[in-house]
Amino acid sequence: MIRQVIPLDLYPLLNSLRIAAISTVLIFFLGILAAYYVAKLPRLVKGVLDVVLTLPLVLPPTVVGYFLLRLLGPKRTIGLWFLNMFDLRLTMVWYSAIFASAVVAFPLMYRTARGAFESFDVTLAHAARTLGKSNTWIFWRVMMPYCKQGIIAGTVLAFARALGEYGATAMITGYTPGKTATISTTVYQLWRTGDDAGAMRWVLINLAISAVVLLAVNMLEKKDRRPRRRTVPVTGEVE
Repeated sequence: MIRQVIPLDLYPLLNSLRIAAISTVLIFFLGILAAYYVAKLPRLVKGVLDVVLTLPLVLPPTVVGYFLLRLLGPKRTIGLWFLNMFDLRLTMVWYSAIFASAVVAFPLMYRTARGAFESFDVTLAHAARTLGKSNTWIFWRVMMPYCKQGIIAGTVLAFARALGEYGATAMITGYTPGKTATISTTVYQLWRTGDDAGAMRWVLINLAISAVVLLAVNMLEKKDRRPRRRTVPVTGEVE
């Protein structure tokens, strides 16, 4: 007996990758910006902001989703304004998952980047200033290359977290096949309806993507840690 093979609907995969990629881009710049300025603040102020910016990491994702619904719902101030001004809904559409993924994954990028910035050797910045370099030049040409391992780690962690986000996404986006479905919501829906084989396929796909991303990061880290060959200036003398 030949078993009929049901073609796999790739929308949850493509939608999840789209949401995770956009969320990661937002988190990358917002996380670096917040980490850069918070690292310079006094200890007390830094501690308060750390609690506020890291809170989504320890809150249950459903609680984060509830707060987003209270903030962006069509009957709330922000959601109603967007609906009246642009006829744009901020909930129960595919891009509403970007808000959920970005909020939940932001603390990973922020904390990792802040730790990298705090370990930066400030004497390098002082040396660059004596050469007349601006703070912007120092940030992009000195600090970012110096802290790139922490930045890469934070970016990858944020992408992986955004890709696997379920709780807040389910609250603010729901599940509509072909419109808002993600890998995580599809796994739950298939399991709930008794399709264990279909759920397992998506679990394996998610595992494969996560493994590839982490493997790529490990390869980049090993490549960066290779000992660099010292260049000896040619002086005409034989040592």
